[in-house]
Amino acid sequence: MCGQKLGTVLATNLLWMVFAASEDLKIEIGPSYKIAAQIGGSAKLTCTMTGCEAPTFSWRTQIDSPLGGKTHIQGNMSTLTMDPVSFENEHSYLCMAACGSNKAERGILVELYSFPRDPEIEMSGPLIVGSPVTVTCKVPKVYPSERLEMEFWKEGSHHHVDLHDIEEEAQGKLETKGVKMTFTPTIEDMGKSLICEAKLPIDEMEFEPKERRTTQILQVNIIPKNTIISITPSNTVTEGHSVTMTCSSEGLPPPEIFWSKKRENEDPLPLSDNATLTIEDMKKEDSGTYMCEAKNQFGKSRKEVEVTVVKPLTVEISPGPKIAAQIGDSLVLTCTTMGCEAPSISWRTQIDSPTWGKAHNERTKSTLIMNPIGLENEHFYLCTASCGDKKVEKGVQVELYSFPRDPEIEISGPLIVGSPVTVTCKVPKVYPSERLKIEFWKEGSHHLVELYDIVEEAEGKLETKGVKMTFTPTMEDTGKSLICEAKLPIDEMKFEPKERRATRILQVNIPPKDTRLLALPSDSVKEGDSVTISCTSADIPKSQIILRKKTEMGDRELESTDGVYDIHAAQLEDAGVYECESKNEGGSEVRRLMLDVKEIPKYFSPQLLALYCLSSLVIPAAGMVIYFARKANHKGSYSLVDALKSKV
Repeated sequence: MCGQKLGTVLATNLLWMVFAASEDLKIEIGPSYKIAAQIGGSAKLTCTMTGCEAPTFSWRTQIDSPLGGKTHIQGNMSTLTMDPVSFENEHSYLCMAACGSNKAERGILVELYSFPRDPEIEMSGPLIVGSPVTVTCKVPKVYPSERLEMEFWKEGSHHHVDLHDIEEEAQGKLETKGVKMTFTPTIEDMGKSLICEAKLPIDEMEFEPKERRTTQILQVNIIPKNTIISITPSNTVTEGHSVTMTCSSEGLPPPEIFWSKKRENEDPLPLSDNATLTIEDMKKEDSGTYMCEAKNQFGKSRKEVEVTVVKPLTVEISPGPKIAAQIGDSLVLTCTTMGCEAPSISWRTQIDSPTWGKAHNERTKSTLIMNPIGLENEHFYLCTASCGDKKVEKGVQVELYSFPRDPEIEISGPLIVGSPVTVTCKVPKVYPSERLKIEFWKEGSHHLVELYDIVEEAEGKLETKGVKMTFTPTMEDTGKSLICEAKLPIDEMKFEPKERRATRILQVNIPPKDTRLLALPSDSVKEGDSVTISCTSADIPKSQIILRKKTEMGDRELESTDGVYDIHAAQLEDAGVYECESKNEGGSEVRRLMLDVKEIPKYFSPQLLALYCLSSLVIPAAGMVIYFARKANHKGSYSLVDALKSKV
C-alpha cells in the first residue's frame, strides 16, 4: 500500500514539474517529500510559492478525504498543522498554489508510527527469596506493532523471550505488546538488574528513537526467619535480680522486634519494641512466657522463652561489712538468712582459726558473741548458710583498737612556788599504740612533747603511752590548766572517740608562814576568867589550823573554829602549853604559847568576892567620869549624852 501511494505521488509531482516548467513560478513543500509522524504527536507541513506577490493556497488529500488539520496562510507560505496526529492523517497531501491564472501543485507523503515511551517493567508481587515471581515487560501504544522486537533478561542470565501480545490497552491499531518471565529470587539477586529492550526497526521511515530500554534494580526481600532469643544470666532468675533477653532475626528489610508476655485468657501484654528487653528487680509474679515477634512488611516470625523467678538464698551480717571493736568490750555478730525456712548456719574465720566466741542459732538467725574481745578476735569472720543445694556466704572484718579512757595527768608532788615539779600525761591500754599521738602543754605555753613509752601496764599488745614535762611553778600559774590531748587517728576504722582530752587546773601552794598564836586578853588570867586562844597564818591556799594542848598523856586536839578556841571560865587545869600547827600542800609551821591561870585564895567569902568584882567595875567608871568632866571643863559645859556621842 505504501508503494502504491509513493508511485502516485511521484507521478503527480512529475506532471506538476512539467507544468511548472512552462511558467515562471516556483512551489516548494516541506519538510521533504515524505515525513514520519508519531501518532498522538504533532506534524506541520509547509507550502511556499515564489515568483508571485499574493498567491492563493489550498490543501487536499490525494483521495479527497478530510485533512485532519488546520491551515494557515501568511504571505507566500501556507502551513497545515496536525495536532494531534491520528490515523486519519496517514495520506499523501497536495498543496495547490495559484497566482492569477497560473497554478502549481506539489505533494508530500505522511507516514505514521507510534513508539512513545520506554518499556514498563511490572512484577506480580514483591521479590521474596524462595517465592516464584512473574515479571512482565510492556511496550505501550506501538504502531506498527508487527514490526516491534523485544528482549527481556535478568542480569547474568541474558536470554531472548518470545514476544506475545498483552492486550491491556488497544486504541484502534495501537497495541500494547509485552513479554514476561518467571523466576525464583535468591539473595544473590539483590542489586542485580532486570533489563527490557524494545526496537521498532523501520528503516524506510526516519524517526528517533527506534530503540528504547528500561532497567530495574532488583530489591530482594526476606521474610523474618531464624528468630532466636538469648537470655542473661539464665531463664531461672533469683528474686530481686535482673534479667536481659535479646531477640534477633534474619530478614530483609531488617525486621522490627516486639516483646510481649502471655496472659491467661487475655491478649498478650505488650512490653517493648526494642530488640533487648531488661527487667529489673524481678518478682515472683514476673514468671511466665515471654514472646519475641520479628516483623517486616512481608511476614513475621515468633519465638518464646519461659522465665522462672525463684526466691534467693541471701545472708546479711550486722554490723558489717567491717566493724571496729574495742578490746575488752563485747561484740555480737548477727547473721540473718532469707529465702529458706530452715537453713543450716555456721561461723568460721577465713583462715579457719577458732572463732573465740559463742554461737547461738535460732531458725533463720545466728549470733556469734565475743565477750570480752581480745586480740585473738581480730579476723575476717564468715557466716555460711545452706539450704538444699544452695549455699551462700557473707563475711565481716573485725578490726580491733583500744582507746578506753581519757588521758591521766599525774604530778610528782604538790605545786609549790619555786619548787620544780614533773608532770606526766599517760594514755592507758592503747592499741595499736604506734598510731597514738599525744600533745601536752601548759596553758599559755603550748608546745609538742616527744612521745615515749611508759610501760606501767602491758597486756599483750596493749600499752600505756605517755609524755612528761618539768617546770617550776609561779604564783601566775594558779588557775591555769595543764592540757593533754591524745589522738588515735585511724581513718580506715570507724569508731568514736578518736580524740580524748584531759585538763587539770593548777593550784600553786605557798608554804605556811607568819603563823601567830595569841591568848586574848592575855596569856596570864585568873581562875574563872574568859580567855581566847587564836591562831592565824599568811599562806596560799589557806592552811589547815590545828590547835592542840600538851598534856602528860600526850597531845590533845582542841575543837576550834577557824583557829579560834574559847575558854569561858578558866580553871587551873586549863593552864599549860598550847600548840598551833598551820599546814597546807606546801608544808607546815608550828607555834606554842604558855597559858597561866592564877588561883583565887580559898578564904574569900562570896560577899568579899562580890565586893571585889564590884570594885573592879567602879574604878574604871570613876576614871571615865573624871575624863568626861575634864573635857566638859574645856568646852565650858558637860553633858553625858554629848560625851557619849563624841565616842561614837
